Amino acid sequence: MSRGRWDYQPALDTVNHWITERPRAVILAFLLVTGLFAGGLANIQFDAGTDAFTDDVPEQQALDRVDQEFEPAFDDDETTTQLLQRGENVLSRDGVLRMLELQYRIERNPDMRVVEATSPARGVAQVLDPNAETLEAQIYAVEGATEAEVRAAARTLVEENPAITRSLSDDFNEREMHASATIGVVTHQIPEGGDDTEREIQRQVESTADGVGGDVIVFGGGIFDAEFEAALVDSLSIMVPAVGLLILLFLIVAYRDPVDLILGLVSLFMAVIWTFGFTGIAGIPFNQMMVAVPPLLLAVGIDFGIHAVNRYREERIAGEGIHDGMTAASNQLLVAFFIVTGTTAIGFGANMASDLGPIQEFGFVASVGIAFTFLIFGVFMPAAKVFLDDLREGTRFPEFSNEPLGSEESTLGKILPLGAVAGRKAPIAMLLLLLVATAGMGVLATDVETRFDDEDFLPYEEMPVYIDVIPEPLGPGEYTVTEAVNFLGDNFETGEDDEVTVYAEGPLRQPYALESIHRAGADPPPTFVADGDRAVARSVVTVMQEYAEEDPEFAALLAENDVSGNGVPDRNLEEIYDALLSSPVREEALNYVSEDLDATRVIYSVEADAGQEPVTRDARDVAGDYRLEATATGNIVVFQALTELILESAIVSLAIALAVTGVFLVVVYDVLERRASLGIANLVPIVVTVVFLAGTMPLLDIPFNALTATILSITIGIGVAYSVHITHRFIDEYNQNPDVYAALLTTLRGTGGGITGSMITTAGGVGSLLLAVSPMLGQFGLLMSVSVIYSYLAALIVLPPTLIVWERRFG
Repeated sequence: MSRGRWDYQPALDTVNHWITERPRAVILAFLLVTGLFAGGLANIQFDAGTDAFTDDVPEQQALDRVDQEFEPAFDDDETTTQLLQRGENVLSRDGVLRMLELQYRIERNPDMRVVEATSPARGVAQVLDPNAETLEAQIYAVEGATEAEVRAAARTLVEENPAITRSLSDDFNEREMHASATIGVVTHQIPEGGDDTEREIQRQVESTADGVGGDVIVFGGGIFDAEFEAALVDSLSIMVPAVGLLILLFLIVAYRDPVDLILGLVSLFMAVIWTFGFTGIAGIPFNQMMVAVPPLLLAVGIDFGIHAVNRYREERIAGEGIHDGMTAASNQLLVAFFIVTGTTAIGFGANMASDLGPIQEFGFVASVGIAFTFLIFGVFMPAAKVFLDDLREGTRFPEFSNEPLGSEESTLGKILPLGAVAGRKAPIAMLLLLLVATAGMGVLATDVETRFDDEDFLPYEEMPVYIDVIPEPLGPGEYTVTEAVNFLGDNFETGEDDEVTVYAEGPLRQPYALESIHRAGADPPPTFVADGDRAVARSVVTVMQEYAEEDPEFAALLAENDVSGNGVPDRNLEEIYDALLSSPVREEALNYVSEDLDATRVIYSVEADAGQEPVTRDARDVAGDYRLEATATGNIVVFQALTELILESAIVSLAIALAVTGVFLVVVYDVLERRASLGIANLVPIVVTVVFLAGTMPLLDIPFNALTATILSITIGIGVAYSVHITHRFIDEYNQNPDVYAALLTTLRGTGGGITGSMITTAGGVGSLLLAVSPMLGQFGLLMSVSVIYSYLAALIVLPPTLIVWERRFG
């Protein structure tokens, strides 16, 4: 112990005793635990989709209450399938017949469990023959009609039922009776717990549609869920072999010894089994974000493995035996690994501060995985290395290269110290130059976009060439869900994109209740569609006013209780509600007011070209004008709320990761070396890396989304490893020889070689996420690779002059 450092050597001696003297016991214990966790793999459940992100969002909870209170619901045992017919005039005789024939074939198949089938085609047929109630009869009606008669029937249908145009594409031409697409709906009865049945039925519908001909996309919840899960499985089935091949190639170069190579791969495999076996046992679902966990574990595991082998080889080259060499290597590396594990777990775990459940789970699982990785590479791998080297010592097993990466005579050994060489003469000037560059990247970082969209989670509509050329059986399957979602959004007015809802709870019987709703629509904000000086809206008030135009008795009741004279009753509201809910418009009224009169909704139309952010802001302002407890909601508002949470998550997680990592490093270096300032020096290259990465995102046109929002805190977790290894090795060398430049040269050639191998392997491993069939995962993989490269360069270029300045001030 020197300079009052904490004496942690007894703890290291105990661990080293088990590693070097009891390696078999260590190996057996780790294999038994591996078997335990392997059993948990069978319990892993897939959870695809975006529902988990919205569960705890107040705006989504309000929307759920709206759906429960006011939206007509299917029975619990029913589901629907949408038939998106396109590629022809769907209102022509042939187009109408094609939809009818498809729905007829689906209906007559008992396995399809059809309850009801609706479409504009059925409406056209019933105009031709009002007595044609069945699909078969409707087919006969259309077959017996001419082209002109079918179009005339379509015109009559649209005139009598304008709402039918919602099921026709946006290019519907009323004069020509032409539309390029339409939606037919089939309702199926599903047995309780029949999720698989739903998928089977909708796959059968797809086969039936293929048999009818034409261009029909089948879309439904079963297909949606099935393709999301298939995307996860396909991503893993493509990535795992690719990662395995890349890691194999890189580790062959790094280890240059088949025994060490196999040992490294086994250790990586164990880390993944432990982590996901734990998630299965803990009941944590596997969602899209979890696909990113294995590459992160591989990133840290590869780093640990290469450093363990490289440092051990340095001792063996210096003349140490197997046991003494591993003891010397472990004495240094276990402390470095502990620091790296702590900072990495902090970086990953900072995501647990997010308000979004899947991000919290991602941060937790990644942190647990890093702890497992530390145990496996810090204890199991050295023990196995000692055991295997003992076995082959004195045998004829061939000796392979034991040269550490970055030795002084190698080309790499001459390149690695350049940061120290450049920083030796003018370290402050070099740091100021880097500060200017970092500030410039910080300005670019302000342009990073933030968004949350269903499409972020969808597979590619058309696979990139580098994925599409992957041969069977590793290649991705066929996906239709993205095409269907995009087609619906591009060609149909769903209404949800051009409206917001205010959900209000409170005593609707109070005199001010309806007046409050009415007044909130006055002087509408700019993103709301206006009719004069009022917002275009639909509410229980509009239902009352429309019914009053039809029923003089109800009109008199309204007028009698309208003290203000503005057409809105402001007294005896319970009597008015009773009259309304006992009238012929009862069902329409219940679309806007709950039967117990405790909740209501108002649907406001918004400008189609208005942005998500201003619409949400205006909707919240209008909700704030209610005298009731009101919440702005709807898809626009929910997605904007999630966008805000994602940005908040990125900033909060980054702030927590930076602050806690900084405190951790200061405390650790104070306890271990009595040099707290070394922790701050260690943090400098990490800050540079984070800013450079954030500035690179807009250059690559990558936004903050549900997954990439975690990248900044993860960068701290991954990137700090390179700086910690350099700093910890440097201070060990500096304690032995207080010549800062000599210590840096030894460190950069020795440990620098290890982090070089780690960087190449890690960048390739995490970059394999580009092979995922989801664009969001591909963006994350690209950012991770860039992050690893930036972290490596910062450790070699930014850290040496920082340590030189540190030594001059504090050394």
